[in-house]
Amino acid sequence: MTVQFRCDLSAQPVPLVHSWEACIGSGRATLALRADWQDQLQRVREELGMRQVRFHSMLDDDMGTLFCYQDQPRYDFYNIESFFDFLLDIGMRPFVELSFMPRMLASGDTTVFAGKGNVTAPRDMRAWQTLLQNLVRHLINRYGAEEVRRWQFEVWNEPNQPQFWPAGQEAYFQLFDASYEALKQVDPQLIVGGPATSKNAWIPEFIEHCRKSCHLPDFISTHHYPADAVGNAYSDANSQLVNTSRSVLRDQATIARGQAGRLPLHYTEWKVSSDARDPLNDEPFSAALIVKSVLEVANLADTCSYCTFSDISAENHFPNRPFHGGFGLLNRYGIPKPSYRAFQLLHRAGTELLPVGGHHETVDVWVTRAPDCLCIFVTNCAMPQHPITTETVHLTLGAAPDIQTAMVTRIDALHGYARPAWEAMGRPDCLSREQCNALED
Repeated sequence: MTVQFRCDLSAQPVPLVHSWEACIGSGRATLALRADWQDQLQRVREELGMRQVRFHSMLDDDMGTLFCYQDQPRYDFYNIESFFDFLLDIGMRPFVELSFMPRMLASGDTTVFAGKGNVTAPRDMRAWQTLLQNLVRHLINRYGAEEVRRWQFEVWNEPNQPQFWPAGQEAYFQLFDASYEALKQVDPQLIVGGPATSKNAWIPEFIEHCRKSCHLPDFISTHHYPADAVGNAYSDANSQLVNTSRSVLRDQATIARGQAGRLPLHYTEWKVSSDARDPLNDEPFSAALIVKSVLEVANLADTCSYCTFSDISAENHFPNRPFHGGFGLLNRYGIPKPSYRAFQLLHRAGTELLPVGGHHETVDVWVTRAPDCLCIFVTNCAMPQHPITTETVHLTLGAAPDIQTAMVTRIDALHGYARPAWEAMGRPDCLSREQCNALED
C-alpha cells in the first residue's frame, strides 16, 4: 500500500530555525591542538554550516591553565588562545564549558574520562572565581569585549551525574552562583548559563534557585540521549530504545521549553547513543533519527548540538580502528558516516517549513523552502527492533510550479554508508590513502 502525504505550496509557512547548526560537540579541549582535529572541524564548518563548538576540560591540568610554581598560582592561557584563534579564523566560535577542576583547586581526587578531568568541587571558591576572572579578562583583552559577549559560558557538565559532579545539587548551585558572579563582575554583558544537566534534569529547581539568589541565567542548557527517558544512559542503548518513543527528543524538548520560559534553551549534547562503542552510531539508523529529531525540535530549542563531530574524541581510549561505533560524524580518518551525510542534506534546507498532511507509523515527510529550491525530506524511522518495512511514498504538491530539475539523494544500507565497503576490504585497522579515497566516495 502506498503511503500518502500532501503539501500545498501556497500555504502559509513557518520559519525554520537551523538550531542543529548553532553548535557541534567535540571531545576534550587538548584535542583541539591536533592538526587532524582542526582539519575535520574546518570541513564541518564549510560543509555543514556549524557555527560553534563545545568541548570538555578547558581548565584541566593538561591544558596548563593553572599550575603551582614556587608555592604560587600561575595562569597560562596560551593553549586556550591557540584553540580559539583557530576557531575564529575558520568562522566559528567556542561554546565555553567551564570544566573541569584544576588539581591545584580541587577538593578531592575523583576524575572522569581517560584525560582524568577532576570533577570535585573547589576547596576555595574564591580561588575558582579568580581563575575564571583571569580567564575572561584575558579573552576580552585578546578578542575584544564585543566578540566575547557573543559567546556562551556554560557552568560545568552534567552535574546531576555523580561521575561528573559527586558533590550534589546544592553544591552545584553554589558553584553556579560563584561562577556567575565572577564573570558578571568582569563584564555584566557576558552570557552565562546552566545547569548543563543530562536527561533534562534540574531545570525548574535551577531556575527557582537562581531567582532566589538573584543570579538569573542568560540561558538554560541540558542534554538528551534517546535512551535517557527509559533507563540508564550508560547501559545497552539498543535494548532501551525498543521502549522509546520515535519522537522522544521532541517530547522532552517540549517539556524543557515550557520549563525554560523565555530563556534560550540549548541542548548542548545529544546523539543516538551515549556509548562510544555502539554500532548504531555508525549505521544509517542514525541518519534517519537525526533528520527526524532535529526537524521536530528546530523551533523548540535554540541549539541542538550533536555530540560529536569526530571520532577523534577519546573519552575512554583513542579509537583503534576506522569504524567502531564512535560518537563522531566523521571517523578518525575523516571518512563521513551516514550521520554526516544527514547533516549535509539538512544544511540545504531552507528557512521556511511548509505544513504537510498525512500520517504513517514509521514514515515522516517535511517540505522546506529556500529562495532557489524546494527540499523534501522523507524518513522511514523506527527505534531498533521495532517493525519497519520498505514503503512506497506518494507526496502530492499543491500549487506547485513547473519543476525544471530534481535531485534525489538517499542514505540507507546501499547509499552514504562507508562501513560495508571497509568490511569488504577485510576490516583493516589502518587505512592507506587509496583506501580512504575509496571509502570517501
